[in-house]
Amino acid sequence: MLSSVKKEVLLEGLDCASCAMKIEERINNIEGVLSASLNFITNTLTFETDNNEEMDRICDEIDSIVHSLEPHVIIKAIGNENVVDDPVMEEDHNWKEHVPLGIGILLFLVGIIGKFSFYFEVIIYISSYLLIGGEVLWRAVRNIGKGQVFDENFLMSVATLGAFVIGEYTEAVAVMLFYQVGELFQDYAVNRSKKSIKALLDIRPDSANLKIGEEIQKVKPQSVKIGEIIVVRPGEKIPLDGKIIEGISMVDTSALTGESVPRNLKPGDQALSGMININGLLTMVVEKTFGESTVSKILELVQNATAKKAPTENFITKFAKYYTPIVVFTALGIAILPPLLLSEALFADWIYRALIFLVVSCPCALVVSIPLGFFGGIGGASRNGILVKGGNYLEALNDVDTIVFDKTGTLTKGIFKVKQIYSTGLLDQEKLLEYAACGESYANHPIGKSILQAYGKEIERVKIQHFEEIPGFGTRTVLEDKEILVGSGKLMEREGIVFERIEAAGTAVYIAFQKVYAGYILIDDELKKDASLLIQGLNQLGIKRLVMLTGDHKTVAESVGSSLGITEIYAELLPHEKVAALEGLEREKQGKGKILFLGDGINDAPVLARADIGAAMGGLGSDAAIEASDIVIMDDAPSKLIQAIKIAKKTRKIVYQNIIFALGVKGIVLILGAGGLATMWEAVFADVGVALLAILNALRIMKIEETA
Repeated sequence: MLSSVKKEVLLEGLDCASCAMKIEERINNIEGVLSASLNFITNTLTFETDNNEEMDRICDEIDSIVHSLEPHVIIKAIGNENVVDDPVMEEDHNWKEHVPLGIGILLFLVGIIGKFSFYFEVIIYISSYLLIGGEVLWRAVRNIGKGQVFDENFLMSVATLGAFVIGEYTEAVAVMLFYQVGELFQDYAVNRSKKSIKALLDIRPDSANLKIGEEIQKVKPQSVKIGEIIVVRPGEKIPLDGKIIEGISMVDTSALTGESVPRNLKPGDQALSGMININGLLTMVVEKTFGESTVSKILELVQNATAKKAPTENFITKFAKYYTPIVVFTALGIAILPPLLLSEALFADWIYRALIFLVVSCPCALVVSIPLGFFGGIGGASRNGILVKGGNYLEALNDVDTIVFDKTGTLTKGIFKVKQIYSTGLLDQEKLLEYAACGESYANHPIGKSILQAYGKEIERVKIQHFEEIPGFGTRTVLEDKEILVGSGKLMEREGIVFERIEAAGTAVYIAFQKVYAGYILIDDELKKDASLLIQGLNQLGIKRLVMLTGDHKTVAESVGSSLGITEIYAELLPHEKVAALEGLEREKQGKGKILFLGDGINDAPVLARADIGAAMGGLGSDAAIEASDIVIMDDAPSKLIQAIKIAKKTRKIVYQNIIFALGVKGIVLILGAGGLATMWEAVFADVGVALLAILNALRIMKIEETA
């Protein structure tokens, strides 16, 4: 089976939200395209195909579709070599393009102020109209020729030309002028938002100081290879992921984690791209290429997040598709039926009312502001160290009523220490610890690492003849022909070894030597300092059900749960049993409530994938966390989950405000227009003015600061 191929292109100069919607819809209908998503905020088109051999044909069809709708758009590839370094771009206005508009405004003012004969006045208004709205008329004619009738250009053209036909010359030009000026302000607001987003995500470093011998060369981060040495001076961004080999410095990690408190880096520590070196000179060896670095993954996640659209966005897209034609045909009925059916009704009056309908019907306010709102929420969360992989997950956070926690590394620090060593007498304590360390020599779990740290000596791995990790139970090691079992009580039971299970606060690791129980090592963990804040905050947010799933001993789990106020606890679970427990919770849930699982992202991948929303924490630089989850909390603070939910609620509030405001104003003006109580001035405000206000309201989401 062939794997799918994903490609990304930048549509530079795309400035029409409804056109972006049509481009996305038509590209999704291309034969061979599995899915396509066009992000109007970043002007980035992402599409997927399962036939790489057809890529050239698909690209040609995309080129044809884009240029048929927006001929001025320049298509640029975004490849592995970062042909385009930053797809989040703002469009610069060329003010020379607006010279005809300025001349048209002057002619319009002359027509209003001056006293001229009827025919000369008409010529002035027509000239003014063509200078101000000629571009709109041309786009309408061009789009009609391509079968694209119901767009804002067609609506404005028909409305203003209709005003000319019924003798409303001044109003026809004034409405087109108001529309064009409003479009300029709307473009400015959208471009301002793109600048805000670009600043929000401006964590990608521009260069790297590559050390070659004793010389230092400034190069593009993309050109640096794994194993090469780079130098980071004070004030510079760390360009690539790697390990510090020389120097000590404080680093600002706020771009990655949202945390304002600097961290200290020293030789042997991991340094991640996007951190800012504050005061010392650092020398580091590169461990990941630029494309695989933390900062690149964060940017890719945030910029591609809009590919997964929220249900509200999908609703607006479908709504806009049917709303405009319905209003246009309603307008046609208003223009024709009353004069035919009512003796006193005049065609001129009802045509004017119908023209108002046409002006109001453009759904730009919704088409632009709703995606902008969700992108702003995702960007605001990113700035606070919370990566949300799509608008659908951001919206789903509003419906969370059950939160399930992993224990180790999530609610507790996951930094274990050996608290007690107990031997049955078969081995002395030193030998027991040594054998336990051998049994954990290849293990990645924090408990195993704590045993190795307590042993404190180098493991002679050449003596280990066999090592086997038994997921959810422990390890089996053959050391110089002697079998050592290290793990949980379930491992002892599984192997038929008689042992005495202990009841103590902490995690017991049992050791068997040659199938005989030899003793245990008691490991202790401690709660994270903000774990109790997390539970308190979630209770205040009205989360109904808090559950803990852990593979740890029941006594330990209940001790942690009681100190935090979590009463529903499932302990001593194997990975597949955690999934089964979550599925049990799924069956019990009612209504549209969502279940969120919060884990450390390393060994909880099955549960993260199974939950409605999987949130991984402590994910700084963790590939497993980023891959497995829907939301990544980039530092070690579980209380950031409260902030994520608050950001989701604020985003939904602003998105709903825009929907209600836009539809409300349009509905009122439609009713007033049909009743003859509204003019085209109100109609243009209901179109352009509402769009502008909705965009400005959506920009408020990006001002989200620390809330938890």
